[in-house]
Amino acid sequence: MRPIRRLLSMLGRRSAPPSAAATTPQRWRVSPSVDADELAAAFTAAYEGLAPDGVWRAPGRVNLMGEHTDYNEGLVLPLALPWGVSAALARTDDGVVEARSVQRPGETVRFHPHELAVTPDGRGSVGGWGAYVAGVFWALREAGHLAGPSAGARLLLDSDLPVGAALSSSAALECATLLAVVDAFGLADLAGDPVAMARLARRAENDFVGALTGIMDQSASLRCSAGHAFFLDCRSEGGREIPLALEEHDLRLLVIDTRVQHALAASGSGYAARRAECERAARLLGVAALRDVEDLPGALRSLRDPVLRGRVQHVVTEIHRVNATVGLLRSGHLPEVGRVLTASHLSMRDQFEISCPELDTAVEAACAAGARGARMTGGGFGGSAIALVPRDRLADVRARVAKAFVEKGWREPEFRVAVAAQGAHRVR
Repeated sequence: MRPIRRLLSMLGRRSAPPSAAATTPQRWRVSPSVDADELAAAFTAAYEGLAPDGVWRAPGRVNLMGEHTDYNEGLVLPLALPWGVSAALARTDDGVVEARSVQRPGETVRFHPHELAVTPDGRGSVGGWGAYVAGVFWALREAGHLAGPSAGARLLLDSDLPVGAALSSSAALECATLLAVVDAFGLADLAGDPVAMARLARRAENDFVGALTGIMDQSASLRCSAGHAFFLDCRSEGGREIPLALEEHDLRLLVIDTRVQHALAASGSGYAARRAECERAARLLGVAALRDVEDLPGALRSLRDPVLRGRVQHVVTEIHRVNATVGLLRSGHLPEVGRVLTASHLSMRDQFEISCPELDTAVEAACAAGARGARMTGGGFGGSAIALVPRDRLADVRARVAKAFVEKGWREPEFRVAVAAQGAHRVR
């Protein structure tokens, strides 16, 4: 457990808010773990004796299957991670929100919720990491949940989830903030409605931060449960829990962080380009979304652009792979999911073109060392891969992947064994 004095020394002195240009995620120093009592005590010291109303926590996620299918109104199968973002918050009536992060010592983000605005180019009036916090307050205000100029708060954040690793640190930050505000402000119409809360968190990311993600990340952070993957229909927003019995099959889900950053909100990002390509293909095919393509061979024949054909082929077959994975989990054939993972990676590498050499190397080395299967996870162009590994091959897989990276002159990847954890909840 970290000493309180270390937390306080990391907070540092107050400083100006980060600039709007500072929107690219950085490799922040993450905490080895987050203790709610320590965070509450640090909050009180940082805010001159003010006690927090509580501490709330929202997890990151890893997507077992269903990449780039969410904004195509398709199916996904994420699970919540044991690592996430914790938020200590106190409600105030001074109309000012102050937010600090243990990961950004010396910075204080300040804004008045009633003055938040979105610029004509689609970016919020607060930038940097503070945009995710401000975006939540903006989305709540726009939806009529925060009325009047007196709504304020003090907020202290801590995280054991790496940023830029494709584990949805942004959604964890949004959902931890949102859950804290909903609880502390007594927003009864939202409390207990994770579907509505996920929509608000997504609006914050889409319309204030400027990252055009689908609903999966926020839904996973708010709606997942321990020991289960979450089978989500991104069109209807209906979801079902699917048991993920890794221990019963003596398997482990290994997360391989390549330490290659990705940034979904960055201008001109590959993520934004892929979304635009999918939307263009849907228009050419005369469907509302690629989820609606029923005759894949016919659709591919009708598209003249080979790039669009690849995008369509990936999305449609990836939705089928989600259904196949759910079927294997329900029938108790979890080890066979490995083959589906690898097929998904090949599709993302060759058809959707969102992989990178580090992700390909991680997948290939993991499979060569005995993993049942592996794939990149998340938006692509960096981040993490996942591998389904027999327990007795875990050390071999780690060693083989690390060796492959060193041989190519890359930094050694970081490894974590994931379990399906609880969604967002109050911890103190």
